[in-house]
Amino acid sequence: MSVLASIPQEVLEHVAFFAATDNFLGPPHGLVALLMVDRRTHAALSMSSNPYFWSRIFAYKFDLPCNTHRPSEPTLGPAEICEEFKLRCTLLQRIRRRTDCLATSYTLSPTHRDALRSILWMAYLMMLENDGKNDKQLRDYAGFDAWLKDFLFHPSGASLAAWSVKVDLWPPNDERSALALWLFWYMLKPDDYMTDDDTAFREASGILKLFALGAHQYLLCNPPWNEFAPPCRTRGASAVKHFGHCLKMAPPASAPPAILAYLNLANKLSVSWDTVHYMKPPCATPPSLAQGLSCAEWEAEWNRGLHLADTSKPFGTTYSGAFIPGSLEGVWEGLFTYTEFTAYAALLSGAPPTVLQRSLVAHHPHLWKLREHHLYAPDDPDAPEVRPIAPGNPLRGYIPNGCQFSEQTDGIIFQEGGRAEPVVYQSWSSIKKNGRPPGKLIDVFVTGEGHSAWGQFNLIGRIRPCDGFISMSKEYVDGDRGRWLYRSYMVGNAEGNLSGRWRDTLSPPDVLGYEGCFVMSRRK
Repeated sequence: MSVLASIPQEVLEHVAFFAATDNFLGPPHGLVALLMVDRRTHAALSMSSNPYFWSRIFAYKFDLPCNTHRPSEPTLGPAEICEEFKLRCTLLQRIRRRTDCLATSYTLSPTHRDALRSILWMAYLMMLENDGKNDKQLRDYAGFDAWLKDFLFHPSGASLAAWSVKVDLWPPNDERSALALWLFWYMLKPDDYMTDDDTAFREASGILKLFALGAHQYLLCNPPWNEFAPPCRTRGASAVKHFGHCLKMAPPASAPPAILAYLNLANKLSVSWDTVHYMKPPCATPPSLAQGLSCAEWEAEWNRGLHLADTSKPFGTTYSGAFIPGSLEGVWEGLFTYTEFTAYAALLSGAPPTVLQRSLVAHHPHLWKLREHHLYAPDDPDAPEVRPIAPGNPLRGYIPNGCQFSEQTDGIIFQEGGRAEPVVYQSWSSIKKNGRPPGKLIDVFVTGEGHSAWGQFNLIGRIRPCDGFISMSKEYVDGDRGRWLYRSYMVGNAEGNLSGRWRDTLSPPDVLGYEGCFVMSRRK
C-alpha cells in the first residue's frame, strides 16, 4: 500500500496542487507521476472524479473569462473549465512543436485546416480574455509569437500569403488570415523587427502593406461600410468550442489590425525606400507594450463578434455593445497615408500585389478634437417614442442629404426634412455632468475639428449601432481640398486606437474609390 493512501483528501489535494503549479508555464506535468502512484490517488485526483481541483489549477495558470463584464455568457462550472483546460493543453503543446505554421504546398489538407482553425480561434479568444496569464502561456510557453511570424510571413507560411505573392496572387482573404493578423497586433513587439538583419522586417512589412493598403481586396468591415442599418446578418459566422459550450462568433475583419501593425513598423524606420514621412507623429502603442491592460480593453471586440453572429437578437439599429460610449471624446493625433494615384488606379484595374509592394507611400500627421452626442430612449414605457435621425448618405457619415444641424455647448440639434420638430442629441460632457445616461442609447453622432499640413477641417459622422463602425465626413475649411470620408473601428478601449481608411467622396458608395489608411491615438 502506498504511503499516500493514509493521507486525508484535503492534504493530498494540497500536495497535488503544489506539484501541478510548481511551474506556472504549460500543462501541469508535475501531476503525472502523482496520478500513477496507485488507484486510490488517481481516483482522488483525476479530472473526471475531481473537476473542482483541476479548475483551481486552471485558474492558477490561465485567466478566467470576464463574466463580470460579460453577463450574457453562460455560467461556468468545474466541468466546463476542465473541458477548456484539456483543449488548451493539447493545442498549446501543438503550437510549441511548430508543426502547423508552415505548409508544404499551396493546398492545405483538411486536417491541417482544422488544426489551424482550432489553434487560431483558441488563441484569439484567450487574448480577448487576457489579464496577463493567457499571454504568458501563449508567448513564453508555446512560443506563439514566433509561430505567428512563420505562419504569416515565412516563404512557406501556412497563411499562404508569401506563396500567393510569389505567383502574383493576393494573399488569401479568409478567416485564418484575419484571426492571425489580430493576434499579431495583440502580441507585436516592434523592436523584435528592428535588427541589423532586416529580413524579418521586410517579410512582415511587405505582407502587412498588402492587407493595410489593398482596400479593393481586404474589406475594413463586414457588413459593408455603406449600410448604416444592414437588413440582415452576413454569412460566415463560426461555431467555436469554448469552455465546453458552442460559441457562435463572427470572424473579425483583417484590415484594422493590419493597418495598425504596418504603420507601427513603418513608423519605426528613420529612412525607408517606399515611405515619405512629413513630420513623424507619435505611434500607436501595441497592446503588448501598454501597461495594465485587462480583458475589459477588448469588450467591444468581444461584443461585436457575438452580436454579428447571434441570429436570436435584433439587428440593424440595435446597439450591440461594440461601441463604448465616451470612448471617442477628446483629442487624437496620428497619421494618414496615400499612395501614388497612378499605382492605385492600376490596382483597381487588376494589377498584381507586387505593384502595391513597390509603390511609394506618403505619411502625413494630423490632429483631431472629437465630441460625442447621444440620443436616448427613456426607460419609462409610457414615455413618447424617441426617433433618431434616419440613416443617410454613406458618403456624408450617414447623415441624410439636406439635414441641417447646429452644435450647441450641451449637444447638437438636427432639423430633418419631413419632421416638424427638431431632434436634440445630448453631448457626452453634459451626460457626465448629470451623473448617468437618461435611458437606453439609440444613436450617436460625432463632431469635431482638426488640422494637418493640408489645412484646417471639420468632422461630423455617426456610429453604426450593430458593430460600432465609425464613419466621419472630413471637410476642409478653405474648400480647396474638398470632402473626404474617414471610416474606422476603435481597436481597444482605454488604450485604444482608431484604425481605418479614408476614401474619396466623388466615387459612388457602391464603387471602389481612391483610398488610403489612417491611425489615430489619444493625445497623451
